Amino acid sequence: MLTKISLLIMRIGTGMLLVLWGGARLFREGMGAGLAEKYYGGVGADTTLQTAFASVEVLIGVLVVVGLFRKYALIAQAIILVGGAAAIWKHFLDPFGLYLFTEPGDANLLFFPSLTVAGAALALIALRKQDTLALDRLLRKGR
Repeated sequence: MLTKISLLIMRIGTGMLLVLWGGARLFREGMGAGLAEKYYGGVGADTTLQTAFASVEVLIGVLVVVGLFRKYALIAQAIILVGGAAAIWKHFLDPFGLYLFTEPGDANLLFFPSLTVAGAALALIALRKQDTLALDRLLRKGR
């Protein structure tokens, strides 16, 4: 039972992260473009692209939270969360800004948990069959 509850908590936590970040990009003008400029070298900074990405991010997050279409939703989530973590790799190797950052103040210790979130997204894929509290699993069981 602990495994089922742990997977449910991981699914809710990682899925809500997508919902919250996607929602922030949708409702905070310029936030998505600013993030794209700062961390992704400007790739995807276009407002229309950011709106589309944020909408898809929210949808994927909702699907993950409730546990629907997990075969695809969990992979999409992992691409977003692992990709996002890869972009901030310096913060994992130098969380205090001692040697990889030109300015020590550029390091952000709060980015370090992104490594754990990326791992959780991958674990959800690996343990999908054990996640029996997901809605798609419960609907299949009811048939």
